[in-house]
Amino acid sequence: MRSVPNIRWERVIHRTTLANSVAQSPIVAVVGEIEIRRATIADIPGLVASSAALFAEDAGTRDDTIDVEWPLKHGAQRFGETIHDPNRLVLVAIADGDVIGHLAGALVEPSPIRPIRVATLLSMYVSVATRGGGVGARLVDSFRSWARQQGAHRVAVDAYAANDGALRFYQRLGFAAVSVVLETTP
Repeated sequence: MRSVPNIRWERVIHRTTLANSVAQSPIVAVVGEIEIRRATIADIPGLVASSAALFAEDAGTRDDTIDVEWPLKHGAQRFGETIHDPNRLVLVAIADGDVIGHLAGALVEPSPIRPIRVATLLSMYVSVATRGGGVGARLVDSFRSWARQQGAHRVAVDAYAANDGALRFYQRLGFAAVSVVLETTP
């Protein structure tokens, strides 16, 4: 399988004050019977399973250079390190006590070349059985709220160019392509 390019998507963030913020409330949103909230240490096994499903479904079918076993080998340690990091956000979608999706994001601080703070959505997954019910959109909305609170000027996400479903999803949420990464062998 050959590698396909990634597309970087961004959305300009409008500054607002949120009364019920991600930082202030452990519960971010409830969609039907699905709760979206900040992850806790107890959620790590579910986060690892959700991340492993993402790797198998997305990168595992689109990029032969990705170690699809990474979440199973390193995910627990990585999530454990990031759950309490103030520059990162890890959300879970919970149904009947089980993690049925997640979102992980991080702040990228301003630099001389790009003097704005950007919140980058690093990974997101919603189980196949629960897609189409608004869970993914609520995860992204919660991420955008957190990004505003952190003073981010933009939110960004990378998606595989061949992942038409993800591209349409992010476009519906207002993201637009900014750059394309092309790869080849040396």
